[in-house]
Amino acid sequence: MAIEHLPSRPGAPEHAGSALSRRRFLQVGVAAGGGLMLGLRLPFAGDARAADADGFEPNAFIRIGGDGQVVLTMPYVEMGQGTYTSIPMLIAEELEVDLPQVRLEHAPPNEKLYANPLLGVQATGNSNAVRGAWRPLREAGATARTMLVAAAAKRWNVDPASCRAQSGEVLHAPTGRRIAYGQLAAEAARMPVPENVALKRPEEFRLIGTPAKRLDTPAKVNGTAVYGIDARPPGVKIATLAQSPVFGGRLKNVDDTAAKAVKGVRQIVRLDDAVAVVADHMGAAKKGLAALVIEWDDGPHAKLSTSQIASELETATLNPGAVAQDTGNTDKAMARAVSKVEAIYEVPFLAHATMEPMNCTVHVREGGCEVWVGSQVMARVQAAAATTAGLPLDKVVVHNHLIGGGFGRRLEADGVIRAVQIAKQVDGPVKVVWTREEDIQHDMYRPYWFDRISAGLDEKGMPVAWNHRFAGSSVIARWLPPAFQNGLDSDTTEGAIDLLYALPNVHVEYVRVEPPGIPTAFWRSVGPSHNVFVTESFMDELAAAAKQDPVAYRLALLDQAPRAKAVLVLAAEKAGWGQRLPDRVGRGVSLQYVFASYLAQVAEVEVSKDGAVRVRRVVCAVDCGTAVNPDTIRAQIQSGVIFGITAALYGEITLKNGRVEQANFDTYQMLRMNEAPAIEVYIVQNSELPGGIGETGTSAIMPAVANAVFAATGKRLRKLPIDPAALKQSP
Repeated sequence: MAIEHLPSRPGAPEHAGSALSRRRFLQVGVAAGGGLMLGLRLPFAGDARAADADGFEPNAFIRIGGDGQVVLTMPYVEMGQGTYTSIPMLIAEELEVDLPQVRLEHAPPNEKLYANPLLGVQATGNSNAVRGAWRPLREAGATARTMLVAAAAKRWNVDPASCRAQSGEVLHAPTGRRIAYGQLAAEAARMPVPENVALKRPEEFRLIGTPAKRLDTPAKVNGTAVYGIDARPPGVKIATLAQSPVFGGRLKNVDDTAAKAVKGVRQIVRLDDAVAVVADHMGAAKKGLAALVIEWDDGPHAKLSTSQIASELETATLNPGAVAQDTGNTDKAMARAVSKVEAIYEVPFLAHATMEPMNCTVHVREGGCEVWVGSQVMARVQAAAATTAGLPLDKVVVHNHLIGGGFGRRLEADGVIRAVQIAKQVDGPVKVVWTREEDIQHDMYRPYWFDRISAGLDEKGMPVAWNHRFAGSSVIARWLPPAFQNGLDSDTTEGAIDLLYALPNVHVEYVRVEPPGIPTAFWRSVGPSHNVFVTESFMDELAAAAKQDPVAYRLALLDQAPRAKAVLVLAAEKAGWGQRLPDRVGRGVSLQYVFASYLAQVAEVEVSKDGAVRVRRVVCAVDCGTAVNPDTIRAQIQSGVIFGITAALYGEITLKNGRVEQANFDTYQMLRMNEAPAIEVYIVQNSELPGGIGETGTSAIMPAVANAVFAATGKRLRKLPIDPAALKQSP
């Protein structure tokens, strides 16, 4: 499958949508050269129109050319998660072609045609690309296959039931005849679209469930893969920038005399709250930026500190919030409890620190704007560029590219807005590249959260009441306001409500507090990255209070959750739970159901005498329903585990005098290769609907590590990142 360059289809114009029934509609057209074009209209999409090859504007569609090549217009983006392998597997499975026969094209920005069916907007996130594509794209493949078989049967004047598809051909077993899809494409395009198609049963799968090598790996290894940062339109200049070091600050004055003297510097661009240096190459741009003498007006947040924000959140949790869950009567149950356990938890702001720093290339011309970028939200990019450039939406062309790490950072369009602001003052295309320092100090951060949690236990130490109130920012309220209802949103509360355990009386409240002077955004596993840490750490606290084994304690509460129970048993067994470990080495466990997947992790952690924490081994059992590509699932969990360990051990963004104190990987540390643990992933095979996988490993590992530290040292961690000084062994 060729994906090195992934050309985009021309942008589709906006037009009025019509009401859709619950069934999905398929549309067929004849492509230039006599091919078959099969368009798929997904839920939440507007009308798609069948015309000639250039004018056919489906939401997601299959195109089969006369050469037999299958082209899939991909409504999702690839940022390392394996989407560009797993989703083509769905089409190839039902269409009965080999995976290398499928070629991808980036979908153009069009909110009506390419909306994610689970989100209602054109976005790749929330671990739901495969979940969203699972049935619609399989139906598209099965419909195309059915029409191709019908076309062959008509040509041969035989019963379609006597024909079958295999490896891009239609076969007629009684006579041994066979014909390739490419030769049938034009005839298939004129066949009636079947009202219903039979999808394969799980036992018939040929590709789904088998390990498929990542199809984008060769291009990434040999350097031909094109990321956003690789875009080089003719005549492009390179720019880098300095933005106000305090969010909300302004540019007061700049002396650019020395900068203009740097060889290769072409232009200094001043904005209200930033200054950029445009040059022939990045080296000159950076030297020019360093030579600038800049004065800033720090604005209203000049004295802001992290402690102020934390104090505001702590105070907020003293007051009632929006009720996210209210089961039974926790007040009565708590009053009758034999014992009570209370705790306060805190988690910090976190940066994304993607390996590909923020970048965007823009060419603003008279009456038009062209953008080259890697983004998780193509339609929002187009809209943001149009608004910033003062142009109609159809005058902005966006070229999507592979993404060198998203983690939610590229669900935002702020980098595109900044690049267009700069490009408006530059004659010709300009690529704006943020330095690592600019990237970390002007990120949009995972929110800071403050939690108060308590439970009442019966005479056997089992929970009879569960109270949880937490305060922090709601990203959804800003990013998708209609999804924020009655003071709540599903992302902020996921992992805090509807827990797997048999808890008869539960009360959970959320207090929305938007911090001043620091923007918040989605981060890999977002709400669950906070909630699972709190709930699974606290569940361990309850087990300790009851003087019971943490795994046994959880199992006793899981009789009504067999899939959760199964992954917990499997992870514990594979990890050797209960076996002796050396001094200051412990095992910790966590269990979660988030992103529609069940996952249990056991972390084996060593704590040195000076308090340094090393994660030696992680064992994970996952039930994510149908495993489309087991290799991708394992890789994603491994990646998520590394990401989460990094956060647990090192991740923290702090403010002092309104400024982010961390600047590069020396002060915002990543887990080093020599620190990476052995990671084992065990997949529970079943035929349930697929669950999400890209973010699950991140949220589960943090409490597993914290619980392992308790097992090793007897010291309970309620605040991240882990402070080695608190774990230092006394002389």
